[in-house]
Amino acid sequence: MEITGKTALVTGANRGFGRHLAAQLRDRGATVYAAARNPAAVDLPGVTPIVLDVAILINNAGSGTGASLLTGDPSDIRLEMDTHFHGTLAVTRAFAPQLAEHEQSAVLNVLSVLSWVSLPNIGAYSAAKAAEWSLTNALRAELARQGTRVTSLHVGYMDTDLARHVTEPKSDPADIARIALDGIEAGEAEIVADEISKQVLAGLSAGVRGLYPQLA
Repeated sequence: MEITGKTALVTGANRGFGRHLAAQLRDRGATVYAAARNPAAVDLPGVTPIVLDVAILINNAGSGTGASLLTGDPSDIRLEMDTHFHGTLAVTRAFAPQLAEHEQSAVLNVLSVLSWVSLPNIGAYSAAKAAEWSLTNALRAELARQGTRVTSLHVGYMDTDLARHVTEPKSDPADIARIALDGIEAGEAEIVADEISKQVLAGLSAGVRGLYPQLA
């Protein structure tokens, strides 16, 4: 996938990882349109929030309520699913016809290592990301018929506002943005961007006992 000269839409592009993606897409020669809850918050020179003629769609918008599935506020649980699953699906459905008009087109869904393993204290987020992973796999097969490649990005904590309270090691979002865009250009279907994601992916074949040894 050649990024130079293409048009890209990045959701959640006003801060954090989305802002880095938008900046690097711009720097690689793409025309970048940025979507945010408050478009006025997009302050990148050369980037506009108006959506036109999309060839590269990046579903990055996210939420992190910290809700437990058992004790969390039901509205927070719904917000996680609405943002990560229904939001990603709605945006992809909306732009699929425009993507089909291009000889080359791509969708990147920003997932998480938590699409593969769940943490009980943030179970709503984990469940929503798992649903988005399943959605990504299904859309990959459907959109392949029109020549649109769908790529998933799996990553652990990044040093953004969403993880500002996390004390564990965090990746530089600029590095992850570079890895993600390199993967799009290389035509990769799945990008496993950091060590924790690689470790969890390698452990999937071990099943519940391998992923959750404390429950064995």
